[in-house]
Amino acid sequence: MSEFVQGWITAYGYAALFGILMFGIVGVPFPDDLTLAFSGYLVSVGYLNAYFTLISAFLGSVCGITVSYGLGHFLGTSVFEKYGRILHVNPEKLKTLHDWYGRFGKWSLLVGYFVAGVRHFNALFAGAAKLQFSVFALFAYSGAFLWSLTLISTGYVLGKEWVRISEYTGTKTLIAAVVMSLIVALHVFRKKRSNS
Repeated sequence: MSEFVQGWITAYGYAALFGILMFGIVGVPFPDDLTLAFSGYLVSVGYLNAYFTLISAFLGSVCGITVSYGLGHFLGTSVFEKYGRILHVNPEKLKTLHDWYGRFGKWSLLVGYFVAGVRHFNALFAGAAKLQFSVFALFAYSGAFLWSLTLISTGYVLGKEWVRISEYTGTKTLIAAVVMSLIVALHVFRKKRSNS
């Protein structure tokens, strides 16, 4: 994880977390996943409060993805019309994109946070496709909450081990840890359900 990002969160806490996630989702190359996990680690050692950390992360993510949606909504179509040939996007492809977002794209807004790159461009495409804002907000904001909660929880559970893991392996291992945590949590949940 970038020492710059780590230093900012350590020094400025919730405000830094909010800003890093907001600008990171808009497209500034911050390590969003590791930022959240590092924040979870800081919660585990008592440096940050769990509720304020989650709220800051959620609001930063929501602001960032809303800005991206707005850019796509107001500039996207004109950009595609002006540079469509260069980008290999013609009016028919734009209509296909619009139809796809109407049918399936909302689900990519929900889970796209967990895939680097997808979360950065998803809202732009949703805006350019003129996905209704209420639909966008429902799925994108729910995804922001799930993503923030999952990665903060992962950093919290891994504690100091997360610091050691992140130094050597970075985002891929962290994502694998998240997936394993989700699988274990699902297994425990199913077992408790079957016993009751």
